[in-house]
Amino acid sequence: MGKMTVLSLLGLGLAFFRDPWSSYQTRFNVFREVEPVELPNCNFVKGIEAGSEDLEILSNGLVFVSSGLKYPGLKSFEHDKPGKILLMDLNEEEPTVLELRIIGSKFDLSSFNPHGISTFTDEDNTVYLLVVNHPDFKSTVELFKFQEEEKSLLHLKTIRHKLLPNMNDIVAVGPEHFYATNDHYFLDPFLKSWELYLGLAWSNVVYYSPNEVQMVADGYDFANGINISPDGKYVYVAELMAHKIHVYEKHANWTLTPLKHLDFNTLVDNISVDPVTGDLWVGCHPNGKKIFFYDPKNPPPSEVLRIQDILSEEPKVTVVYAENGTVLQGSTVASVYKGKLLIGTVFHKALYCEL
Repeated sequence: MGKMTVLSLLGLGLAFFRDPWSSYQTRFNVFREVEPVELPNCNFVKGIEAGSEDLEILSNGLVFVSSGLKYPGLKSFEHDKPGKILLMDLNEEEPTVLELRIIGSKFDLSSFNPHGISTFTDEDNTVYLLVVNHPDFKSTVELFKFQEEEKSLLHLKTIRHKLLPNMNDIVAVGPEHFYATNDHYFLDPFLKSWELYLGLAWSNVVYYSPNEVQMVADGYDFANGINISPDGKYVYVAELMAHKIHVYEKHANWTLTPLKHLDFNTLVDNISVDPVTGDLWVGCHPNGKKIFFYDPKNPPPSEVLRIQDILSEEPKVTVVYAENGTVLQGSTVASVYKGKLLIGTVFHKALYCEL
């Protein structure tokens, strides 16, 4: 079993149940109620009904959206359908989505279960889309080439590695080079659930390239979103259950050195980085209990944070949007383009607002 035996895991479980409040209540933020923060002129994105867990906005305003995630323990409104990658154009007056065709004889569309996504644009302006995929609840990275004229994704490669067993999110630093978060240590579903509820901080960040794969950071209570600064010097990692965002300095050999972390009163999910200002935009779950234990009568709320000057002594943190779940359930990601904000969710709709 690696780090511990079943007996020691059960011992931890007994300790947990003796003092449930200090662990469960704090990590899941079970009593957090949302103070609404509204934005003018918000509209649902037509065509997104079953999730927009992650999204990537290109410099020309085109957006890739990861939709239809099936994740153990989380709600799905399309559990019987494969996931898909959607395309939007934020230059349109009322953006709608188009499902991108996936081309490639070796790719199994029926088991497509997309999670975190990231893009890399080559010197010749070729756009590569890297997608964390969970076919049969395993973990792979699917490498696609975006074919804009044909509105399709050409499947180039499937990446698997023993150091990437439980991937959540990914940030591309080359066509086949990336950092990825593993949100769990264990592979077994039973042990995974214990790991989550006991708060075993064993998840990690891995750097992958075709020539070298190495774990570059660990000790997280559910490593989640990951992204990189516009100048490529710093890597940001969201630690969901500890309510933290970690800042690392990236070195030439791809290793990471911890610089600082920020604490929040919310469960931080995916991180988007404004390519112009370097601001971080974070999709959050104010109340973790509601996202993991779905109740349609008491749905999970949504929250979007903006973090300015994260490297400074006193970064500015602003709640840009907050809502109790009656409009938008379970926000996971937020990103900006020309004064507009796009907010995605794990299994619900997507919202497009004016800032």
